[in-house]
Amino acid sequence: MSMLFTPLDLRAVTLPNRIAVSPMCQYSARDGHPDEWHLVHLGSRAVGGAGLVLTEATAVQAVGRISPEDTGLWDDAHVASWRPIVDFIHARGAVAGVQLAHAGRKASTYAPFASRSGGVADADGGWTPVAPSAEAFHESYRTPVELDVEGIAGVVADFAAAARRAVEAGFRVVEVHAAHGYLLHEFLSPLSNHRADAYGGSLENRTRLAREVTAAVREAVGEDVPVFVRISATDWVEGGWTPEDSVVLARDLADAGADLIDVSTGGNVPAADIPVGPGYQVPFAETVRRKADVPTGAVGMITDARQAEQLLADGSADLVLLGRASLRDPYWPLHAARQLGVQVNPPQQYARAL
Repeated sequence: MSMLFTPLDLRAVTLPNRIAVSPMCQYSARDGHPDEWHLVHLGSRAVGGAGLVLTEATAVQAVGRISPEDTGLWDDAHVASWRPIVDFIHARGAVAGVQLAHAGRKASTYAPFASRSGGVADADGGWTPVAPSAEAFHESYRTPVELDVEGIAGVVADFAAAARRAVEAGFRVVEVHAAHGYLLHEFLSPLSNHRADAYGGSLENRTRLAREVTAAVREAVGEDVPVFVRISATDWVEGGWTPEDSVVLARDLADAGADLIDVSTGGNVPAADIPVGPGYQVPFAETVRRKADVPTGAVGMITDARQAEQLLADGSADLVLLGRASLRDPYWPLHAARQLGVQVNPPQQYARAL
């Protein structure tokens, strides 16, 4: 019996296996609307056998986009653009999930494959980003405006509104993005949060926004829809966010209504000494799972079926999220089943090739 191909029950949703497509920005939307590119990109991973297909970071506010080409759910009009994509994923037997995000001080940047880099100029459709403190991520990025308490309340409300739109569009899983140096992570880390009010200083204060957003999203989606939260378990920099902080946060997020913590690392400040290698982030997922007693997802250079199977069998995580491996091979789950000797039912149109 393969752990990788064992269903996972989360509230009223059953994932057919433990393989998820990790959120990966495509920088290909227009005014927040996904199009045929997103249908084929996400739909092909569902055809390829993934149990859960998560969208890219999808902005809850227009100013929360990483780039002008990010997808969004800040407007009711976005629902109709997402619905056919969601329907196609579900028709293939996978579960469609959306990652809701706010880029904070890392907003208004050019796509990585654009001819320019850094902060987007006003003439190119850029805007002034917002953050917990008025400090730029990098000298090439735009300097953000510090959010006031009213602005913070607006962020919480807009996460909730986007979550309601996600359910209307048919998404069955909603993930809150609190990792990789984006807004919620910026509030969590003392390296980027220098506030002196109720949202800064102590660990309890710095985690307040993540807790409020998670609770608001839980209320917005109802009791049947699983809520994930992606975190960066460490900043990889002395004096920053730590794995111990992540354990405390994970417990609090579970109390606020989170069902699974998707454990990544880094992204908040430049870090030089990250020991990148196969499965290098898996130990953080295991730490959170064991010490906080919450389900976790593991990410980070998971490329081989036996590697994925083993980390589940070891109890390091409950779900495996594939990023670049899924880009390289949309049919990774089907190939993994063969490698592990598991009988699966591929699409009839492709059965002759498997």
